[in-house]
Amino acid sequence: MPLILCIETATKLCSVALSRDGAVLAVRDLESDQHVHAEKVNVFIDAVMTEAGSHLKELDAVAVGIGPGSYTGLRIGLSAAKGLCYALDIPIIGISTLRTLHDAARAQQPNVSVDAWPMIDARRMEVFTQRFGVNGQGIDAPAPLVLDVAQASSLSPALVFGDGADKAVELWTQEGITHLPGIRPFAAAMVQEAERRFAQGAFDDVAYLVPTYGKAANVTQPKKKSLG
Repeated sequence: MPLILCIETATKLCSVALSRDGAVLAVRDLESDQHVHAEKVNVFIDAVMTEAGSHLKELDAVAVGIGPGSYTGLRIGLSAAKGLCYALDIPIIGISTLRTLHDAARAQQPNVSVDAWPMIDARRMEVFTQRFGVNGQGIDAPAPLVLDVAQASSLSPALVFGDGADKAVELWTQEGITHLPGIRPFAAAMVQEAERRFAQGAFDDVAYLVPTYGKAANVTQPKKKSLG
């Protein structure tokens, strides 16, 4: 009966859940434009452990969202997860945030007969997405996509969801596309995948697990001041 801590910080949502043998014992979720991950993630970890009457030393593994998503959010979540795994000498399980988003949608709407497209906001009209078949398996690799009328039409028939889909509701009026609003990659939706990976012993290397950012950072160098 594994006790698994799940952490998801790839988006504006900071989410932590604790599960035992597939059952969710406690959750803490907060979605904020202020990006409160650094402030809240360790507070949430302590809160779910306390609510469940458990101690960190009882954990069997930590599952953590590895993106794609926010550079800062992903680093914070992964650092917290790695710190616990190193200190407690327990395995780490890196889970795609798109997988978690997909599983959250399927929990709400299980009878899906079309491909599912979880979408994570990547600013402006760009999203990170991946196609999932009706059997729940990922098709193609996660990739950035710029949304417009033509791209939206090419997805049909499809189920679309996530904060990336929610910002483009005007595109989902086309025939064959169903928009499921309000779906987020809650840590509680990680539990099934985390349990499956734990049962298979499919762990990641604590030292070498890195986030899947989705695209390269857009970093520019400040202009040098003139000495004249």
